[in-house]
Amino acid sequence: MINVGQLVPDFTLEDQDGKSHTLSQYRGKKVVLYFYPKDMTPGCTVQAEGMRDSMNDLEAKGIIVLGVSVDDVKSHKKFVEKHSLNFPLLSDIDKKVVSEYDVWKEKSMFGKKYMGIQRDTFLIDEEGKLIKHFVKVNPLKHAGQILETVSE
Repeated sequence: MINVGQLVPDFTLEDQDGKSHTLSQYRGKKVVLYFYPKDMTPGCTVQAEGMRDSMNDLEAKGIIVLGVSVDDVKSHKKFVEKHSLNFPLLSDIDKKVVSEYDVWKEKSMFGKKYMGIQRDTFLIDEEGKLIKHFVKVNPLKHAGQILETVSE
């Protein structure tokens, strides 16, 4: 568990274009690191489009947005292109980062248990420390919650 004020774990993952992103390369800016279950699903699409549509406001506050799921680069590419997403989606196919951030959880649907990503977001400050951990976010309202938090 990462607590507010602690340095978050650094990592390097590839985005939808195969470009490597290392979290620490964004020092000096706030980072919204959001974990989502799966490309092309209804809730994840709503959440990604909310981030896309709020990008000007987020960037005006000096915020970088990085989405992370365990989908592969090819899947991310299709998702980005289909929904005109304007931020990187990072591929964690080895489940290393989702485990480090403790968002790889047992879930249940229709009585069946399975492992998947809990929809959590980490707001990280310019020094790489956790400002806020949003747990089990509502995809419809999430971009607004982030903007509200950074405006406080």
